[in-house]
Amino acid sequence: MSRVVLKLGADISTDIIYPGRFMATVLPTETPQFCFADMTEFNAKLRAREILAGSVIVADKNFGCGSSREQAASCIKGHDLKVIAKNFARIFMQNAINLGLDMVICPGIEASEGDDLIVEGGVVKNLTTGRSFEIDPMPKARQAIIDAGGLIPYTRKIVLESHGR
Repeated sequence: MSRVVLKLGADISTDIIYPGRFMATVLPTETPQFCFADMTEFNAKLRAREILAGSVIVADKNFGCGSSREQAASCIKGHDLKVIAKNFARIFMQNAINLGLDMVICPGIEASEGDDLIVEGGVVKNLTTGRSFEIDPMPKARQAIIDAGGLIPYTRKIVLESHGR
């Protein structure tokens, strides 16, 4: 079970997720401090570690639109948050897959901050409202990369398996 800690609308750009003025910071160990930096209250909770790992951001359509900066996915992953959105911008989604960000495409999702959600059996169940929403599953290859923690761990796993390790 995961709690919704942030509810967002449509067209959330990478500038909102990771403002451009922080682009000089690229290390995955440093990007999380700037996650939603201009949403000062939410950012302060993240930096103070008041938000539990595995918590959920719920968004409408086109989450991660705008630039191709991978820091937008990196900063969210750095806080071990899950993103459930009606859909994702193409470049953000590929960056997020490559980095192993936990994300779910759920075109009908309805949830509010504070709701408890669970993802199982091809649906997102909102335990607070009692409603369920079908997910659009990731292609198996993409899901395997996410499950491995990103493209580098996935590739490492494949190489080691091919050498009998």
